[in-house]
Amino acid sequence: MAKGSVRKKGKKWYYRFYVEDASGNLVQKECAGTESKSETEKLLRQAMEDYESKKFIAKADNITLGQLLDTWAEEELKTGTLSNGTVGTYLQAINRIKQHPVSRRKLKTVTSGHLQQFMDLLSFGGTVEDFVSKGYSIDYIRSYSAVLQQSFRFAVFPKQYITFNPMQYVVMRHKKDDMDLFAEETDTDTGKVKPISYEQYQKLTAQLGKRSKDAILPVQIAYFTGLRLGEVAGLTWQDINLEEQYLTVRRSVRYNGATHKHEIGSTKRKKVRTVDFGNALADILKKARKQQLKNRMQYGGLYHRNFYREVTEKNRVYYEYYNLPMTEDAPEDYTEISFVCLREDGCLELPATVETACRTAARKVPELEGFHFHTLRHTYTTNLLSNGAQPKDVQELLGHSDVSTTMNVHDEIIAHATREAKRDSAKLLDKVVGMS
Repeated sequence: MAKGSVRKKGKKWYYRFYVEDASGNLVQKECAGTESKSETEKLLRQAMEDYESKKFIAKADNITLGQLLDTWAEEELKTGTLSNGTVGTYLQAINRIKQHPVSRRKLKTVTSGHLQQFMDLLSFGGTVEDFVSKGYSIDYIRSYSAVLQQSFRFAVFPKQYITFNPMQYVVMRHKKDDMDLFAEETDTDTGKVKPISYEQYQKLTAQLGKRSKDAILPVQIAYFTGLRLGEVAGLTWQDINLEEQYLTVRRSVRYNGATHKHEIGSTKRKKVRTVDFGNALADILKKARKQQLKNRMQYGGLYHRNFYREVTEKNRVYYEYYNLPMTEDAPEDYTEISFVCLREDGCLELPATVETACRTAARKVPELEGFHFHTLRHTYTTNLLSNGAQPKDVQELLGHSDVSTTMNVHDEIIAHATREAKRDSAKLLDKVVGMS
């Protein structure tokens, strides 16, 4: 007998059961029921009886693209092979695709042309029924392409819903910026690399000290280690060896827009790496540790502890972040964690709060216009490469998957130096005419 169940989505109940496809694999078949649970259960029993009597073989005739995306997400989208951040990004892309009319098309009728139109809509903007696109960046569009590529590949094999992948003929196109012939000087004119100097870094931390003191430590750590914002937030005191002066990057903190909760997950490349640091950061961390102990004594019962809780959902395992004051007992499934970057009251200083504080402070300092937290990672890279560090060593410190990513910064540094050389060469003509 086929296995079945009912579930409620919105006001309506749906029933689903599993049948065998032509290859003998179990395939989930879901149908809309009614607003009554009991009536939907009757429909489920009738459907399963019909299946048993007719030995129905499931095919893709009635499967829509939206249903394929749900099946792929449930069976294949797991954190065992992907980071929490990637899973979250893919799930958001799926929800967005399902808002477009193409998701309602029968799977066998979806062509490369339909998919190309959808991808172009994302790239160039426009409106199709209720689906509105403002035109997105190439990085944003890549997540949609990855979802569609992998789900259609999944439909070909192992599901055998269709015989070929229509996404293989779809190309990613994106807007090319028009050149403004009358614009003021831009970042493109002066070079994209905008690392900050040590003096600018000092001005930034001084400005943060006026209104956002809790954001100073994350900035300091990033300046001296090049860690990403989520990685800085995920650091614990157990990750830091002050005697030998190195830290271990194991996890990252991110906000899940779907659940409206912060999650603790793996790093971007799902790798643990060790980052050495010098005396300057060692002194900063020692002072921070002492201050946190003082804050704990001063706040008493009002001081907060930080926790994480393991959550399993649709074959995905992730960890939600929580905090509680000292006076409250933690639930049994809460595990305490000793983060490094804390607010004065002991709560984790969250990534979004740090980013907002940095941008606000930067607006107060004229030389820091356009600054954001990731600039610190770029600054760290530039400082190392400019002072003779080997690109391969810098790659490992940063956790880049490929040394070419590191070399892009190196090439930009060289390009900047070359530009300065060309500028000096051009000024030689002043000597020719006696103006220098």
